[in-house]
Amino acid sequence: MHSLTALPFYGLAIFIAIVLGIEAGRRVGNRHLAQDPDGARQGIGAIEGAVFGLLALLIAFTFSGAASRLDQRRALIVAETNAMGTAWLRLDLLPASEQPKIRQAFRNYVDARIEYYRDLREDEVDEAAHDRANDLQQTIWKRTVAALQQMPTPTQGTPVLQAQNEMIDITTTRAVAHETHPPLTIYLMLVTMTLISALLIGYGMAGARQRNWLHSLGYAAVMVCVLYVILDFEYPRFGVIRVDYFDKIMLDLRASMN
Repeated sequence: MHSLTALPFYGLAIFIAIVLGIEAGRRVGNRHLAQDPDGARQGIGAIEGAVFGLLALLIAFTFSGAASRLDQRRALIVAETNAMGTAWLRLDLLPASEQPKIRQAFRNYVDARIEYYRDLREDEVDEAAHDRANDLQQTIWKRTVAALQQMPTPTQGTPVLQAQNEMIDITTTRAVAHETHPPLTIYLMLVTMTLISALLIGYGMAGARQRNWLHSLGYAAVMVCVLYVILDFEYPRFGVIRVDYFDKIMLDLRASMN
């Protein structure tokens, strides 16, 4: 989804569509009641039960999945920071003469990772910081291998390579988690079921002498809020619910490297 900046407009459009759907259902219901007062509502309960049951299932499915992915992204931030911290500490195993240039490359790498996730949006990725971090990964790895070859027993530096390998692997895991979202079809189906439910609500309100705007507007507002919260969970660097405050632990790690 690459048009999240237009999300408020989508929410307003859905809100209006729900209200109009309720009004359309009410008018259809009034027409049916006028034509067949006794049979107009026959069987409507079963249809409403099926539609609202499916709508509730879709909301639960998307909400639960979004919340789970949010927790996973938070955990991956902690995992990458821990991997960086471990790799940094294990540099002590390298020859002292080789450590300064590797540590400086390591600091630059952490800076690049912080920059990559700073002010990150789902439709705007800092490719320059991403490419710089990838280049620094290779630089750190090659310099570490060269440093190990100068050791009397190179195998003693194996934990250094293991820690760096884990640090590099976690970046791929975070990138995949960042791009993992439900198919657009799921959201379209959720909106469609919301509009169908609005029609049925309006149909059930038929026969009243006056329009109940409180119920209509209230239902529209609740559904728009539910949809927004789901998307807020799904794209946690865009809305109110965010994970970027977890990046502070990476900033703290970088401060400890000075």
